[in-house]
Amino acid sequence: MLYVLKHPLITHKLTQMRKSTTGTKDFRQNLDEIAGLMAYEITRDIPLKNVSIETPVTAMETFEVSKDIILVPILRAGLGMVNGISNLVPTVKIAHVGLYRDEETLEPHTYFAKYPKNMDQAICLIVDPMLATGGSAIEAINLIKKQGATDIKLVCLVGAPEGVNAVEKVHSDVDIYLAALDEKLNDKGYIVPGLGDAGDRIFGTK
Repeated sequence: MLYVLKHPLITHKLTQMRKSTTGTKDFRQNLDEIAGLMAYEITRDIPLKNVSIETPVTAMETFEVSKDIILVPILRAGLGMVNGISNLVPTVKIAHVGLYRDEETLEPHTYFAKYPKNMDQAICLIVDPMLATGGSAIEAINLIKKQGATDIKLVCLVGAPEGVNAVEKVHSDVDIYLAALDEKLNDKGYIVPGLGDAGDRIFGTK
């Protein structure tokens, strides 16, 4: 299922990121903040367990999160979303999936993968600022499913309908969360209106 998060602060900060005049520092800061705001919305239904604790005043019955959360950034742009989410949920574990897109075929290729041990018991958030053709997202989902992951959410800032449709066709069990659903892909596979090459803008390599 597709969820487009319409929070006013997310929309405002994404607008700042879209501007061609926004520099690396502000681009990265807004990305951190949006990632945290998105994580807040996405984790609303996270399961809890009953616990007994002692406050400074008395004993009480209350709740704690019952499942681990594992972030799976798609390298390299996905790294730009890690800080914002881990600041909100400091206990997250972080996997890494390195994929690059062939500029001719637009097909993804894996060059690195490293995972925590309990993928099958955790909530896995695959993070990448852009969902364009969907090829990298589909391959990342394939990879973590091979590790036993079943509770998977794909979290991106900006998506194109083509990418959303591609992921839904192959992985209908994965929820997709976007800050914005844009118009289309251009003939080079870039999202329109988009925000440019997220990796270059995050790391100042444009």
